[in-house]
Amino acid sequence: MTTRDDALPSPLPRPPLELTRLEEVWETPSGWRFFKSVNNTNIGLLYIGTAILFFILAGILALIMRVQLAVPDNDLVAASTYNQIFTMHGTVMMFLFAIPIVEAIAVYLLPNMLGARDLPFPRLSAYAYWCYAFGGLAFFCTLFWGLAPDGGWFMYPPLTGMKYSPGLNADFWLLGIGFIEISAIAGAIELIVGILFTRAPGMTLRRMPVYAWAMLVVGVMIVIAFPAVIAGTALLELERAFNMPIFEAERGGDPLIWQHLFWFFGHPEVYIIFLPAAGMISTMIPTIAQNRLVGRNVIVVALVGVGIFSFGLWAHHMFTTGLGTLEMTLISAASMAVAIPTGIQVFAWIATLWSGRVTMNAPTLFMLGFMFIFVLGGLTGVMVAVVPFDWQVHDTYFIVAHLHYVLIGGMVFPVFAAIYYWLPLINGNTLSEKWARPIFWLLFGGFNISFFPMHITGLFGMPRRVYTYSHEMGWDWLNMISTIGSFLFALGILGMIVDAVRTLRRPTKEVGNPWNAATLEWLPSEDYGNRSIPRITSDDPLWDQPTLSQEVADARHYLPNTATGRRETIATSPVSAKPSYLMILPGDSWLTVLGAFGTAGFFLLLTVKAMVLAFICGIIAIGSIIAWLWQSDRSVPLRDVDIGGGITLPVGAVGTKSHSWWGTFIMLVVIGLIYSSFAYVYIHTSMRLQICPPPGASLPDSLWTLLNVGLLLGGSALVWLSDRVKQHLTPWLLIAALMCTTAAFGVDVHSWRLVHLDGTKDAWSASISILLGFQGVMLFVLLLAAPYLCLRAWRRLIKPENRATRDNIALIWHYVTLQGIAGVVVVRGLLLVME
Repeated sequence: MTTRDDALPSPLPRPPLELTRLEEVWETPSGWRFFKSVNNTNIGLLYIGTAILFFILAGILALIMRVQLAVPDNDLVAASTYNQIFTMHGTVMMFLFAIPIVEAIAVYLLPNMLGARDLPFPRLSAYAYWCYAFGGLAFFCTLFWGLAPDGGWFMYPPLTGMKYSPGLNADFWLLGIGFIEISAIAGAIELIVGILFTRAPGMTLRRMPVYAWAMLVVGVMIVIAFPAVIAGTALLELERAFNMPIFEAERGGDPLIWQHLFWFFGHPEVYIIFLPAAGMISTMIPTIAQNRLVGRNVIVVALVGVGIFSFGLWAHHMFTTGLGTLEMTLISAASMAVAIPTGIQVFAWIATLWSGRVTMNAPTLFMLGFMFIFVLGGLTGVMVAVVPFDWQVHDTYFIVAHLHYVLIGGMVFPVFAAIYYWLPLINGNTLSEKWARPIFWLLFGGFNISFFPMHITGLFGMPRRVYTYSHEMGWDWLNMISTIGSFLFALGILGMIVDAVRTLRRPTKEVGNPWNAATLEWLPSEDYGNRSIPRITSDDPLWDQPTLSQEVADARHYLPNTATGRRETIATSPVSAKPSYLMILPGDSWLTVLGAFGTAGFFLLLTVKAMVLAFICGIIAIGSIIAWLWQSDRSVPLRDVDIGGGITLPVGAVGTKSHSWWGTFIMLVVIGLIYSSFAYVYIHTSMRLQICPPPGASLPDSLWTLLNVGLLLGGSALVWLSDRVKQHLTPWLLIAALMCTTAAFGVDVHSWRLVHLDGTKDAWSASISILLGFQGVMLFVLLLAAPYLCLRAWRRLIKPENRATRDNIALIWHYVTLQGIAGVVVVRGLLLVME
């Protein structure tokens, strides 16, 4: 569905307006107050810089590994230290660099690319960044105290269980990774809602930049994939901390549960990393070729296809675990089929270059290097999709080579191209073309010299994760070549860093449009984004609307000033991008920094069993988040505003038209998928039993279950009723609803205590205890939310025009009811089916 061009009135010519108020509202704080900024430009730059720092740190660890493996029988580092180094290298590269860098670039680029003043939840972006920065740096420092995780970045049990890893090393991975997951999901919610609701008027889904399409698909993939790894890490930590035997085969558990959960996240993660890079390539190639993107609509379909296929590939990593023939056949076919939409994109890029006038500059070099390396990685990916071949090379250096060809070729080289292409947005200066060529050849040559021999090393039988080897194995010369290549690659990275620092230190100048690009991020921009929000009429607006830059700078488009005296942007409809309402955005705040500090402190202090300090940090985090939410959803003196072009919009929206409602809904989807992962564990564990429930276990009487369901439904009914009575009655109905929901949980706990449920006895009992415990976690959320909503009601802050808090909490409440009922259906329904 698209919008006709004449459906939106043309912006009216207007004289330039006074900028002072707009500049004041959006001004970036100076000095140390800069760190309370929530503007997407500032947070995006901090995000990118921190991700690059982690890339450098992980690279240093890789160099240590390569020196250790350069010659046989080397004793540079001990085996235990090497285990920590390779685990931290993989963890940092995957969790602290790869995913954060793609979200960071999106946070920086997307608002201007979409023609928005900012993304819809700027404080959420800031909170996500500071969680990542505080937690990530603290997590990396465990390496210096010998407390770094040492079980590999995939942390397979039972080796990471308490029996074989009794120290705190595994706990730092399991709890420390929590803040990274929070950051990634928060970023995904921000990007999904931002892409759907803050596009410039006229930028229909069909006209949306391919990069924005890629990030929309990636945001949805993160929402679907990350809950599985969140559930997995929680389960393994519960086993380690509370002796709940989910993965212990001796007590009815199954270590393969971890692999299913981890790789349901882990293989889509490869495409979560690749698709943003593909989107960047699809944005840069038309500019480099000065030619419209060939097969643009087909590329969008291919992006969606890759995202869908990626969720059918998780057992691609489990061919040697004893899966059935049918399962392996289906996964093998899906692993090969995913090459089709990927290949479509590559051929479209080649066609665009072929039919254009290509300039051989730095971005072009890195994009060509990306295509060469990624295609080789894709070919070896098809090879390991062949089950008999995978059996031969599984857990050898062939897999290491394939992984790096896909990840470095598929993501790092496009990021390098993006740095050369978009760095002028920062201060108007481009990186040196003279330096770019030797840097590129050091990176391209060093990468291939380092990783291509690993294919041969793996075929010669060298296993992954060994810290040394004997001379008789015949791997000496191959490992030495790989080590030399790694240092050449590192030298190229150093050259790029020096050039970037030199360029960023140069005086700021006007950005302009140095590449003659077609996308909106090259419009004149300040702290407040564009001087006015443009009206879009084509896929390539800066090519098809040649005067657009001057029109925007002259305030001849929408919202040329602040209408309410606060930060604002235009919310548009998700499909046709028709102006819908004026979105009020929160301003700068220290609360995001304080909340992130408390969150990171809670997870990390919990790891070292500093319970009092951990809970103090948890209280700080919760208090900070509540305080910043209290400042949102406030009334404004204006009900409607003129944004120009003859369009008058309401200020804010309610219900399903509101961006905050959809942000809450997506968050609940994440929570629901975490709960579904726990339900899968119960189903998997039950299906493996010869007798279910196992001897000595039983279900509660069904009368208790009916009472539990009745109380849950009663709580939701009272919440629904509270919106339909006089405002002074709302708090009392909410209190009654909270009593019903709390009583329902109490009945559920009591009924299981009557049948002596013991979560430490066996895996079946543990899986039910976890379902019950997660319901308790959601009840805790309501115990915070209900008094908060009551207080706002007593303060007369819930009004027809600003009721987002009420709508969002009601949505959460109804979800908790559905989750409780779903638990009953899963536990009792499975037993009925099995009977």
